[in-house]
Amino acid sequence: MSTEPPTETPTEEVPAGTVSEADETVVEDPSTHRFECRSCGFVYDPAEGVKKLGIPSGTSFLDLDPVGFRCPVCRSRVGAFKDIGPRNKPSGFEENLNFGLGVNRLTPGQKNVLIFGGFALAFAFFLSLYSLR
Repeated sequence: MSTEPPTETPTEEVPAGTVSEADETVVEDPSTHRFECRSCGFVYDPAEGVKKLGIPSGTSFLDLDPVGFRCPVCRSRVGAFKDIGPRNKPSGFEENLNFGLGVNRLTPGQKNVLIFGGFALAFAFFLSLYSLR
């Protein structure tokens, strides 16, 4: 057993004007973010607008009248909506995106293609078993 005190490992210091790779965040335009109604789950997407209420596509949620706008499904006010980010943002917490064999970095649309494509492929393999005699 050694009586020497533990040695400290030198840490690399980052100069005050630089940004490390872990601290890099993409600045997003909040006018492109989608908002979800916490009461019913309706998602307002600025790229689609709301045809039922006559809101054209490209209208940001922040540009809507906070007094006059209500959820087209449950009639909740603007305060019931929460920001869920842009459409192409991977879902989940930022610290969990590096786990899961890269699947956590996929957008919800890409995950749907992966899941249902896998089901279609499994079904095709199942049907191909009938060709064996």
